Amino acid sequence: MQRLFGTNGVRGVSNEDMSPELALKLGKAIGTFFQGNIIIATDTRTSNEMLKNAVIAGLISTGCNVFDAKIAPSPALQYYVKNSDADAGVIITASHNPPEFNGIKVIDKDGVELSRNKEKEIEKIYFNEKFVRVAWNELGKVYDVDILDFYIEGILSLINEDEIRKKNFKVVLDCCNGAACFTMPYLVSQVAKVITLNAQPDGNFPGRQPEPTPESIRELMKAVKEFDADLGVAYDGDADRAIFVDENGNFVYGDKSLAIMAGFKVEKKRGKVVTPVSTSSCVEEYVKAKGGEIVYTKVGAPIVARKMLEINAVFGGEENGGLIFPEHQFCRDGGMATMAMLELLAIKNKKLSELVEKVPKYYLIKTKVKCNNKKEVMEKLKEKIDAKKFDFTDGIKAFFDNGWVLIRPSGTEPIIRIYAEGKSQKDAEKIAEKYKKMVEKVAK
Repeated sequence: MQRLFGTNGVRGVSNEDMSPELALKLGKAIGTFFQGNIIIATDTRTSNEMLKNAVIAGLISTGCNVFDAKIAPSPALQYYVKNSDADAGVIITASHNPPEFNGIKVIDKDGVELSRNKEKEIEKIYFNEKFVRVAWNELGKVYDVDILDFYIEGILSLINEDEIRKKNFKVVLDCCNGAACFTMPYLVSQVAKVITLNAQPDGNFPGRQPEPTPESIRELMKAVKEFDADLGVAYDGDADRAIFVDENGNFVYGDKSLAIMAGFKVEKKRGKVVTPVSTSSCVEEYVKAKGGEIVYTKVGAPIVARKMLEINAVFGGEENGGLIFPEHQFCRDGGMATMAMLELLAIKNKKLSELVEKVPKYYLIKTKVKCNNKKEVMEKLKEKIDAKKFDFTDGIKAFFDNGWVLIRPSGTEPIIRIYAEGKSQKDAEKIAEKYKKMVEKVAK
């Protein structure tokens, strides 16, 4: 059967492959499947209204009532869906992708992104065009709904505000001209002094690219030092991820913040932490030292979230800044991550750089190879790789004395991704180079 959904919903270039025609048809398929009340929201991208209105038209044609939450972070919509009587949610976002992209993501009534089985059902309806079409007097209605205060209050209810306030923290927030503009300055200013960058909503993302990388958030790193701040936080387009900058203006990689937060949660309540096989070994080493246990999954936030639900995990997340707090909700949440990090710094009475220093050092390199026959190539690679130990949870993960390599086919593009980790930069580079060449050779 044809596939429509990738790892993070349906994505493409706005008004090209991500067209209003596709959005209308997908809206009809989603409405046919759920037949109920649907909450919809967007990030700030320039095509948000075009795609949202097309999806809404599809939904109301099937008799669904739609509640329009306007621009909101993905986790705000997910939190509202989970805590309301909605049957599903739809987010128009391409998250960290460049401005020309947009996407459509479907949220189940528990606030978690749809399981693959439900995506398949919607794909079947979409491709077979077996849509429900109601009579003119049974069409769904559209209502406005405000979800942002509810989301902010939900986070604050889980945080020790007084503990944070005592520290008089100064925080620089880089809102990326995205959905974070509508929540993060208001949320963080409840407990700390806030300085903002790129806090004007603008779907062209004039301040920086939506993905927070060491290159894209240089201004934030500089601002943290200039303002003598305690912390910097950068968000992606839909604010489900948070990347931290320490008090010295240093970029803190997502695997480090994941390790620090997971360790903190495990100290408070022994249990399991869920993360994809692509995550650095520093997380497992740090969590085990605190008395916790790591459970690995395939790559993808919804997969991590559903595994956490299944095994009652105390924490979970990915190495890209996507942290999942089960006491709040089972999805990545940049707002919750920010407040939880401030609370951690207050309780530990430590600077972020001091906590990062305690995380074991590993070096991770990511690269990719173009490949049109991914399945065949992956089978051949299984026979060629010689290693101490293998993990086939998601592609091929091979372990060596000096590190590991993960080779996995992309779920959305004709490429094979390669992740190489070493105990030194040199080890990581050697492993990456060796296995990139091997994949290129086999893929010829």
